Amino acid sequence: MRLLLVEDDDRVAAALVAVLGRHGFQVRHARSGHEALDALVPDGNEPFRVVLLDLGLPDRDGFEVCSRIRAGSGVPVIMVTARADIRSRIHGLNLGADDYVVKPYDMGELLARIHAVARRGSGPPAEAAAERSVGPLESRGVVIDRERRRVSVEGRDVPLTRKEFDLLALLAQSPGVVYRREQIFSEVWRSGWEGNGRTLEVHIGSLRTKLGLPGLVEAVRGVGYRLIPDEPGDPAPLGDPAGSGEAGR
Repeated sequence: MRLLLVEDDDRVAAALVAVLGRHGFQVRHARSGHEALDALVPDGNEPFRVVLLDLGLPDRDGFEVCSRIRAGSGVPVIMVTARADIRSRIHGLNLGADDYVVKPYDMGELLARIHAVARRGSGPPAEAAAERSVGPLESRGVVIDRERRRVSVEGRDVPLTRKEFDLLALLAQSPGVVYRREQIFSEVWRSGWEGNGRTLEVHIGSLRTKLGLPGLVEAVRGVGYRLIPDEPGDPAPLGDPAGSGEAGR
């Protein structure tokens, strides 16, 4: 997912770019309102799915930047700012911001909010259509028929429980993208993560066993899980990352 970060503090931006990159985001950093608006002009590259907008910019106020973005684009905007007063929150949302996050924030919460607004947003037409579709997903020989809730591997039907299916379908929406444990629990179990870590590990293990593809779902230590994407010229799934341990340990 491509993301535009508008932040004038290089130190803050560098740390955020590093973390977002580890979670599968492609981040472009703009240091001013002018750079941000210029970055949003279509140039043939994949459009941004979300804008993270600081309000304290050197050349113009973030509120003005948000207004100008909203006038010409439907890209979701999350205001990320130290301005915690209620008038600023209301003003930002009235200008068209999709969310408002006050610094300092929890990184997990920010990631969850990015995914939430991206799902509601107007992403690239083909990608948005794919997300809205209930058609089959396919990755590394695994076909997920979301309409009939059936899974097959190389033509062999694999019976899964309801949660196993929902978990696999979620990860398969964006192969290669790391889904945080909190996000997975929120979307599959509709509950909080705390105290449920073992449940997720058990379901991941069961998926690997039933599919016969131990390396299809990779644990990212301390973060979450991702589906290994297809790689040209390497049709076999990667090996089990047993040496890395399960996420969260």
